[in-house]
Amino acid sequence: MKKRNLLWLASAFSGVVAAGCSKPAVQQTATTETPAVSQSEPEVKGVGLNMANLDRSVSPCEDFNMFANGGWLKNNPVPAAEYRWGSFNELANNNNAALRAVVDAAVAQTNAAKGSSTQMVGDFYAAGMDSVAIEQAGLTPLKPELDRINAIKDRTTLLQTLAHQKMMGSGALFGFGVSQDRKNSTQHIASIRQGGLGLPDRDYYLNTDARSKSVKEEYERHVSRMFQLLGDSEAKARQNAAKVVAMETRLAKASMSRVQQRDPYATYNKMSIAEVQKLAPNFNWSSMLTNLNAKAAKEMIVAQPEFFKEANAMLASVPVADWKTYLRWHLVRSTANYLPMAFVQENFNFYNKFLSGAKAMQPRWKRILNTTDATIGEALGQAYVEKTFSPEAKAKALEMVNNLRAAFQEHVKNLDWMSETTKQQALTKLNAFAVKIGYPDKWRDYSGLNISRTSYLQNMMNAAQWNYRRNVSKLGQPVDRTEWGMTPPTVNAYYSPSMNEIVFPAGILQPPFFDPKADDAVNYGGMGAVIGHELTHGFDDQGSQFDHEGNLRDWWTAEDKAKFKERTDLVDRQYSAYQPLDSVFVNGKLTMGENIADIGGLNIAFSALQKAIANKNVGKIDGFTPDQRFFLAWAQIWRNNSTQAALRQQVLTDPHSPAMFRINGPLSNMPQFYKAFGCGPGNKMYRPDAERVHIW
Repeated sequence: MKKRNLLWLASAFSGVVAAGCSKPAVQQTATTETPAVSQSEPEVKGVGLNMANLDRSVSPCEDFNMFANGGWLKNNPVPAAEYRWGSFNELANNNNAALRAVVDAAVAQTNAAKGSSTQMVGDFYAAGMDSVAIEQAGLTPLKPELDRINAIKDRTTLLQTLAHQKMMGSGALFGFGVSQDRKNSTQHIASIRQGGLGLPDRDYYLNTDARSKSVKEEYERHVSRMFQLLGDSEAKARQNAAKVVAMETRLAKASMSRVQQRDPYATYNKMSIAEVQKLAPNFNWSSMLTNLNAKAAKEMIVAQPEFFKEANAMLASVPVADWKTYLRWHLVRSTANYLPMAFVQENFNFYNKFLSGAKAMQPRWKRILNTTDATIGEALGQAYVEKTFSPEAKAKALEMVNNLRAAFQEHVKNLDWMSETTKQQALTKLNAFAVKIGYPDKWRDYSGLNISRTSYLQNMMNAAQWNYRRNVSKLGQPVDRTEWGMTPPTVNAYYSPSMNEIVFPAGILQPPFFDPKADDAVNYGGMGAVIGHELTHGFDDQGSQFDHEGNLRDWWTAEDKAKFKERTDLVDRQYSAYQPLDSVFVNGKLTMGENIADIGGLNIAFSALQKAIANKNVGKIDGFTPDQRFFLAWAQIWRNNSTQAALRQQVLTDPHSPAMFRINGPLSNMPQFYKAFGCGPGNKMYRPDAERVHIW
């Protein structure tokens, strides 16, 4: 995945004959390229691929996802407490066993030194698990914040309270933070961006189809129920919910779509504070920045100027009483999971059950463990990596990264559509990639963060304010390129355009993605393809607009840029034709970057595998050639079952394509895959040369 705040977010061979394809001509090709294993030939058993996961009734040339994963998909329905289930979830579950041992040991050490990782992890987790104390406390820990909102009397006190909520982690009205300047990657700059919505995407408010209407209506009922939990009467709660949804609908209408936000130039609007004040004067930005502890800011990036024009108008036209209602909602929404069970359950019922299709809540220990990782993940991660990630594993992962980078270099040099001028720029950028593997070289210092066993909600509010202060303190400071954007136990990876770095936490460097005991084909088809994916993000339709230093700068010739656009348009057309559900199509423009990274990454990983096994006498394992095992490993890591509700939400909001298309889409563009399984014209997995994507 690309770092933008998200992953995402993806054989029994009871016999000994590799499956052929359904067309007679294709079967002959398959026999030539992948001859069947005779009954007398001894079969080598492998590690890393489970042959029981295959469905041999399906031809690999018709639907490779079902061929490689059909058995698994049939036998692994989505668990009641999940809305999707796949290799990422299975690995996260395995990691949770190690993490739970870490937190249990920390909880037992009641005399750990104050401020130590053990004390913070143990007290944070213990407070979250103490459901009796949480129920007894009720809304008491939240009362000061509710009182603050209740005391608002005019626009001045409204803006003061809004600034305070920003420091508490609330998403009310707009987003504020400090990040790298896209055009000067060595410096930090303050930025403001659209926000203020309680639904996952603006389109839920604007679309008129039946599903969107039902979501918006149920959301309003959910907001009403939450107001009732806060103490409002049923009638008052309904009125308040209607006001909230009306205000959020206005904000949604002024918001950019997710596709529009993918243009890094469209969301880079640098303004002086005077210019921001002229754009949206009702915010009183001088006072607002002082209240945000960011008065040092001399200029800001305004990601969506039109949004702030509308927000400015709303500050003048919406009654203060309605703003108080709106802020109450966003306060309870942001803290619901740390309040008594009635709030937790209602929050789950809408966001996880209704929107995503989960049937039951995850067990409490798992929810608190996930929150511990999300809140103080580098404190938790130190003990985790000691248990799970050896120096040898880190060295092997780095070796694989270097091999993938070398393969990418060759791909760039051999491109037939790119000029030498642009190739040199691309190679300069590729060679400048920073690589982070496993865990930070320098652990985060949590000094000043107060964590105790007294109150789970207070711990969360303390952490939110601590993280806010830490972020804002970067104003005027040089960028620290040692920082990580994911915690060590995370089962994911990312590329950062402004850092020009690829990052692979220890959490994903585990089986089935990376297994030191497995053959090269499995590791390159799994983790190798993930590495290739992240490398390719530096050259997808977004990443390609940043240079080797992480600056937003055009380094392409006009002719090469036009050729690149022709190829990315083909990616759009291919994926926009995919239909995961009736009348639901993938958004090829929203998923463009991830699709390019999947296609490019898999091609690069395949080339790296060929180099890795060039001087080795590698035979069949489990009846499959190395090339076939490579593609089976690719399919294995993305296998996934999802609820229909989750699929619908993914298509609307997620830049990643659904799993079945992440598997089959890249393969349908690869002659290497056709050769490995004997696919040809007439097969669904085959595309004529003119219809294939080849970029990197």
